[in-house]
Amino acid sequence: MAWTLDARIPLLLVEDEAALDRVLADGPPAAVLAEAPALPRPHRAVEAFAAEAHVAACSCCNGRPAAAVALDRLFQARVRGHCAWFERVVALAASAAGRAQVLAALSGDAVTAARFRPG
Repeated sequence: MAWTLDARIPLLLVEDEAALDRVLADGPPAAVLAEAPALPRPHRAVEAFAAEAHVAACSCCNGRPAAAVALDRLFQARVRGHCAWFERVVALAASAAGRAQVLAALSGDAVTAARFRPG
């Protein structure tokens, strides 16, 4: 019997606030990644990202999707103890561009793929 362990943080993608509220109510503690503007969620780690595409190698994200940069901030806050511990991330992306950016970060950004998995 083969055992595998995937210690990456699961990331669940939702499209509206009602789905976000349902997912947050069920399961382990979660952080929120939201398409800008970020939604206030008391007692949760929240990061926002802009869905619009940036030019290649811009100074704010160095060519990485803004969702990947926001996930970096969430991960760093978690490991440094700057936020409450979370076991999963729920991404609220209402637009097709926002959803595409989150999926691109999960599949095409090496740092994001090493830390997070579709969940």
